[in-house]
Amino acid sequence: MATIDLKRLFKDEYTARVGSPALVKVKPHPFLMIDGHGDPNTAPGYVNAVGALYPIAYAIRALVKCQTGDAHIVMPLEGLWWADDMDRLSPDRKGDWNWTMMIAVPGVVTAEDATRVIAETTEKKDLVAGGRVRFEVLEEGTSAQVMHAGPYSAEAPTIGLLHGFIADEGLTRRGLHHEIYLGDPRTTDPAKLKTIIRQPVSGPPD
Repeated sequence: MATIDLKRLFKDEYTARVGSPALVKVKPHPFLMIDGHGDPNTAPGYVNAVGALYPIAYAIRALVKCQTGDAHIVMPLEGLWWADDMDRLSPDRKGDWNWTMMIAVPGVVTAEDATRVIAETTEKKDLVAGGRVRFEVLEEGTSAQVMHAGPYSAEAPTIGLLHGFIADEGLTRRGLHHEIYLGDPRTTDPAKLKTIIRQPVSGPPD
């Protein structure tokens, strides 16, 4: 039996440097996903969404171990963020935010496996938002990313740095703002949190 760490298998995608944006080729990956809207600090739907993802991710881990004999480390929480009017994607207007919270799963997991585990775990654990969890493959391709160190509320300068890098490279932003949470805010000093900020790109323009 082996213990698989997907962060190590896809090291380029799950590492970044503070203050040094870089381009990365992101492979397609399957995820457990759940959508929502509103301020993640106050919206009950956000708590229920994240509370559904983790039990299902651990149930997927148990399934993979049963099928293959190999265990995998459950991946960190990730989030896609956007607003209907992207000019309103601002820390001052969190109530306008849309989000998809997600956890990556190994490539051996099929849509049929995930659908069954989602239904079984939702019923067994009585998950309020479990029925909204879905399995989807995310394809981002070429992206720019950078590490943010510190509280989530202080991300704006890091995001500005990333967007400036994209413009300087002659590239164009596409897709959704993507964050990968490498620390647990429940147990980690906010000053020590680490978050990868990612933005898919296209170009250079003709």
